This record gives sequence, C-alpha cells and structure tokens, in this order.
Amino acid sequence: MQTYDLVVIGSGPAGEGAAMQASKAGRRVAVVERHEQVGGGCTHWGTIPSKALRHAVQKLVELKSHPLLAGVAENVEIPFTRLLHSADEVVRRQVSMRQGFYDRNKVRLIHGAARFVDAHQLEVTAPNGQIEELRAEYFVVAPGSRPYRPTDVDFNHPRVFDSDTILKLDRDPQSITIYGAGVIGCEYASIFRNFGIKVNLVNQRDRLLAFLDDEIVDALGYHLRDQGVIIRHLEEYEAVEPTDDAVVLHLKSGKKLKTDILLWANGRTGNTQGLGLELLGLAVDHRGQISVDDSYRTEVPHIYATGDVIGSPALASASYDQGRAAAQHIVHGNCPSRTSHLVPAGIYTTPEISSLGRTERELTAAKIPYEVGHSQFRSLARAQITGRTVGMLKLLFHRDTLELLGIHCFGDQASEIIHIGQAVMTSSNPSLRYFADTTFNYPTMAEAYRVAALNGLNRVF
Repeated sequence: MQTYDLVVIGSGPAGEGAAMQASKAGRRVAVVERHEQVGGGCTHWGTIPSKALRHAVQKLVELKSHPLLAGVAENVEIPFTRLLHSADEVVRRQVSMRQGFYDRNKVRLIHGAARFVDAHQLEVTAPNGQIEELRAEYFVVAPGSRPYRPTDVDFNHPRVFDSDTILKLDRDPQSITIYGAGVIGCEYASIFRNFGIKVNLVNQRDRLLAFLDDEIVDALGYHLRDQGVIIRHLEEYEAVEPTDDAVVLHLKSGKKLKTDILLWANGRTGNTQGLGLELLGLAVDHRGQISVDDSYRTEVPHIYATGDVIGSPALASASYDQGRAAAQHIVHGNCPSRTSHLVPAGIYTTPEISSLGRTERELTAAKIPYEVGHSQFRSLARAQITGRTVGMLKLLFHRDTLELLGIHCFGDQASEIIHIGQAVMTSSNPSLRYFADTTFNYPTMAEAYRVAALNGLNRVF
C-alpha cells in the first residue's frame, strides 16, 4: 500500500490546481483519474472542444461573408461533422501539456476508479480490474460533472444527444432542438445556427440566462432571434419521441417540435456516485453535489471538495483556483475565502458575453445609488475596422464614490475585454476615474473603457 500526503480524485482543472499547488510545496501527491488521459471533462468533452468548434464555425462564416472573397468563398461547402474534428489537435496538445505538468512535478498519476474504504484509505480499480490501495493524510475530491440525463429519455438513440455526446455527431443535421437554455444551450444554439442549421431553443424559464444583467439578456435574445434561432420560453417537456428519421419533442403546452436531432442541455450532475462518500457520512444532493465551507473542507475536515461537485460557479477557471486554494489550506492552514474574489463569467455565444460583479437588478434591490456608463462598439474605430460592431461595454459605479460595482460586456472578445476591468475592480482603488484618466492605445477595443467612463461621469457631473 502506497502512502501520500495528499490524494486528489480527478485531473480536471480543480484536481490539477490542487495537485500542482501541493506538489510545489513539497508534499507527496497522487492523482487518481478514471479516464485514460488527463484533463477531465473540460479538456475532452466541454470547454476546449466546444470552443474550438465555435471558432471553426466563426471562421467559416467570416470567410463566406468577407467582401473581398465574394463569389469564391460562398461556394465553399464544409460538412459540420468535419468541423467537429477541428478540436482534435487542440485536445491532443492540451493533454500532452498537462501530462507534462504531472511528470515534471513528480505527481504520481493513477488511472482507475477511486472509492473510499475508510476516511484515510482509497481503493483504485484499474481498467484491467487490478485493485491498488492508497492511504493519505488529506484528500481533494474533484471528479467533475456530467450532463444530467432523465431516465425517460433514450440517450442511446442515435438522434438524441447531450453536451458530451454531441461532439461525436456522425451526421450533418438540417435542424436541431435544444432543450435547456442555460449557458451550454445558448452556446450551442449560436454554433449550430451560424452554420446554417435550423434551431429550436426551448427554455423552461421566462427569459434567457437570468443571472446576467437585463440589458445583456435582452441583447442576447435579440441577436439569437436575428440569426434565426426560434426561442420558446416557459416550456417543459412531456416526452421525447425518437424515430428513424427525426426526433419529436412533446411539450406540456401541447406543442410538438420535430427536428433531425435533439440536444439535451438541462443541467449537470456531479460525478460522486461510486466514490463511497456515504461510508464517511458525507451526503450529496440530488445533483451529486457536496457541501463545503469557505476553505473547501467537507464535513470530514481532512477531505476537501472543489470544482463542479460543489456547485456554482462551475467554471474551469474558478475550479482551478479552488483546487489551489484547497491545497494551500492543507499546506498552510489558510487560503483565500471562496467568496472573497470576483469571478468573471464568460459565455461563448455569438456575440460573446462576459460579466463581473453586480447587475442593475441587484444594485436596485440593495438600494445602492449607482449610475451607468456605456460604450457602444459601433462607435469604436477598431470595431469599425474589423466589422464587428455589434456589442457594448457597460460599467456600473457608485454615484458618490465612483467605485466600480459591475462590468458587463456583450460583443466580440468580451471574455478578453472583461479582464481589464477585473484588474481595476480588485485593486486598492477600484474607481471609474482610472479609465477616464488612462491613455489607451488607439484604435483598440480596450478604448471602450475610456468611452464608457466618460459617458458615466457625464451623468453625475
């Protein structure tokens, strides 16, 4: 039996962050990964392949719409299934790079399914059935998540997909119904529609992505519809009826949506089944999630949990930081609180969305006197040059102190642009005046901060 200071379950962003942080602090670390390659769902089925697919679709759209290539590119036909392979090389490079991290930092990587035998011991069943036992002083549980699958939907049917299996699509559909209008559903609606595939987007709620700023949500809905996406709010499924040539989604409202394929994008479930957590008295909720404190400790103090299995925000970026913070607490006895820093949200629709801090709705409910500074992308020289004029940057700030309270961006490169504001919001002087008094390169998209700041200052002075 091998003994370690720390054993991490899962090699996704959360597990990798914990393992690297502990190893660099001189701890003996092992990582158990149930799949044959490192990287977790982020690398193999989620973030990396879906964003690579989005990039490929965008490039094709740009090629066909470029005025200098009129009459040439418009006749270019590339099957959708071919675009799905655009991520293969990126995934390969990511796996190779991440495998190198473990090798260089002397972290032992064990492939197999982990299960707690007692509070300090795991047994790992390898793919060949061989069992190895590991003991450790501490554990970090970071097994990631998978798409939620209701039992009455036949996911074995070749026309029914979830967000993992859609990347293995083996046909070129003419139409798709996406059930679930969260982040994943909206992103795939953009991808498929931009490729020219007819899209039904079915939303159980009365608006898209309600956690975002209302103005951003309205803009997203407008542009999805403008692209041709049919959005159906306040709808719930009654049944899914797959046939040889189509899938019919029966809604409780009586509607029937018939399309070539169905993508089920209605939530995710933590990969906690089979870990033996019940033997330790650790409960999981109906979505397989574990409760932790602000230091990422579970109810068993030497067992930590990070990443998707602890719920929101369930972002790769945040998960990596959570893993590092948990390892820091294990090594040093302290770490940044899970509520102490601002985590930006990046949503890779077309156009892109990124958000940080509070929304107008939240500020109004809290009775905080705020004001708004806007910059419309159509007025920026850089956007005019690139032709990507759809979008805006919106700064929310305190009327009296000028403290930045929220940043909301919609448009090309929004997830990159947001980080300039993030740096200021987390600084010792998070004031709107920074942007008004700073010289930005011209022409750039970053200049939107200066324009928005001056617009906001004009509202209060």
